Amino acid sequence: MTNLTEPYIDALLGQMTLNEKIGQLNQYNGSDRLDTDLIRQGKAGSLLNADGPLTGQGQSDSGSAEQRNYYQRIALESRLKIPLIFGRDVIHGYRTVFPIPLGQAAAFNPGLTEQAAAVAAKEASADGFKWAFSPMIDIARDPRWGRVAEGSGEDPYLASILAASAVRGMQGDDMAQPDRIVACAKHFVGYGAAEGGRDYEGGEISEPTLRDIYLPPYESAVKAGVGTIMSAFIDLNGTPVTAERRLLTGVLRGEWGFEGFVVSDWASVAELVQHGVAEDRARAAALALHAGVDMDMVSKAYLETLAASVRTGSVPVEEIDEAVRRILRIKQRAGLFDRPFTDPTRYTTEVLTPESRQIARQFARESMVLLKNRNDILPLHGFRRIMVTGNYVHARGEMFGTWSPDGRAENVTPLDQALKEAAPKDTELWFVPETDAAMKAAQRVDAVVIVLGEHPSRSGENANVSSLLLPPGQAELVDAMVNTGKPVVLVVFAGRPLAIMHQVSQVDAVLYAWHPGIEGGPALGDILFGAYSPSGRLPITFPRATGQVPIYYNHKNPGRPINSEQGFHSRYIDLQSSPLFPFGFGLGYTTFRYANLTLSSQALRGKVEVCAEVTNTGGRAGKELVQLYVRDLVGSLTRPVRELKGFQQVEIQPGETRRVSFIINEEMLAFTRGDGTKGIEPGCFHVWIAPDSSSGLRGEFEI
Repeated sequence: MTNLTEPYIDALLGQMTLNEKIGQLNQYNGSDRLDTDLIRQGKAGSLLNADGPLTGQGQSDSGSAEQRNYYQRIALESRLKIPLIFGRDVIHGYRTVFPIPLGQAAAFNPGLTEQAAAVAAKEASADGFKWAFSPMIDIARDPRWGRVAEGSGEDPYLASILAASAVRGMQGDDMAQPDRIVACAKHFVGYGAAEGGRDYEGGEISEPTLRDIYLPPYESAVKAGVGTIMSAFIDLNGTPVTAERRLLTGVLRGEWGFEGFVVSDWASVAELVQHGVAEDRARAAALALHAGVDMDMVSKAYLETLAASVRTGSVPVEEIDEAVRRILRIKQRAGLFDRPFTDPTRYTTEVLTPESRQIARQFARESMVLLKNRNDILPLHGFRRIMVTGNYVHARGEMFGTWSPDGRAENVTPLDQALKEAAPKDTELWFVPETDAAMKAAQRVDAVVIVLGEHPSRSGENANVSSLLLPPGQAELVDAMVNTGKPVVLVVFAGRPLAIMHQVSQVDAVLYAWHPGIEGGPALGDILFGAYSPSGRLPITFPRATGQVPIYYNHKNPGRPINSEQGFHSRYIDLQSSPLFPFGFGLGYTTFRYANLTLSSQALRGKVEVCAEVTNTGGRAGKELVQLYVRDLVGSLTRPVRELKGFQQVEIQPGETRRVSFIINEEMLAFTRGDGTKGIEPGCFHVWIAPDSSSGLRGEFEI
């Protein structure tokens, strides 16, 4: 396709004036009052529909396909008739809102990720959008950071798999198709390493960690054909990424061959002045363009300064030409020159379909993680009267989570209604949100379900927390319900891992539901009453206390490890060093036994096969996430104590044994070595087939 596109783009570029070229590099906020003459003059390349930089905090008007067609007609009145590309934050669904991305990652199901992204693309494109600012694929090791909700957690392998799935789901085989849109992998790169978990702060990442942890998901997205990349706000190792040519041009384009275009984050080009690397907006624009930022999101620094900078010689026109070429290339590949308008009738038939809602329900089921189930209290059978209490009792829009501006609460089945519909006919449900009333009612019921957690506005952009404890008043509710002596099930809705060590020790069962989306209520009912066995697994480590973060499973061993027999070793004197729950952990309604690990060879020559037997030792069918981990014992640089290298979802019947196998090859074991190159090194490796990152069957092999 490149060979067909480039001559057309070159011919078009050759006809453009400097002002028309700069216009293509400019993205307006389409929710502002627009000067249509600027569009008619070719001074806009894109319109972003957002109420502001924090559009994801609550509902936000997106306009309509008719409005976007109106602006597109004006754009086609310009001299060269170059169409606009309309962008929107479509983070985890459009009108059909799926679980937050962190919850989606808990499903460990790339197929569902791709299906959900395809639904989002179909719905957003039916409303006139051809570009979505997702997937967010930042690695996050600090759950205090509000945007941990928007990514896939702490592991680069899982994030890479899901990044490619999301790109394929949005773009399909041909992003020019009417029901597909251009994806935008963000925020390149290191945004999740912001100091203190505070949005917009700087971060320090060593080159090996950058290469082996933070960059892989982006490389995966590029290999999957992602059309655009968004640069990160972060000051990384002293250089704001918006001005970092080594990464935006050297790595992204030089090493990986990325052919799409880079858009800045909201006003981040102009913010180079606040960072202190540019004395004014003109210098900021010059730095960002030279670094490789092709489109300026809303700051107008390019629009207002680049022409003068070209005239003074401080900006080469060739850099502008190359940025324009990249933008026109994606517009061409997206089919905008051939089909610039949207059929408004699509919206009435392609949004909120029963099929889309069914995918959302299945995704919500698979995202929920059972963390504790003492005496098999779940599923809730044998209880005639059950009280449901907590701040989520009547939840609707609260189910959506952060960055769901197009979700509508009226499309959500209220949680109390959904649980009524899921409960057995002989079960009586009482819904009592107030604590005092719940204390009295608890004396007359057989079990208590507490539904609590974070409001969506407590996570997402600029919603960072200094404490991971439950929001005020919620721990007291758990105390009160436990003191009744009745069996207690705790359901937590949240956008991040919370420090719930005390609550876990108190209650009989804990189900972590994240923010599960539009079908969260019915999905929760399916799990609580046994129509579906929970199968979610944690994509991020759960700390015992806030002071334990950052904590992540693929850490390095110090010279005095936690499990060292020496008197002085890595530890806290007031807290266990192990996590509350490790990465990959999760329970179901049955149990599994791992046995008989075998390797096809003790020496890896090209590849080695690792196998183990997994037996369902419980009384009902269940889905087990079988995980593959490795450890390189000696390297030219220190190596993680474990690294996820594969996983398989396996459905196993009661009493059945399944043999699960993985192939390990040399490419999987490559890392950034002491000399800065990437490759393998000879030596001994440990390998585990395991149910989570802290247990399992261990074997050994050598290279």
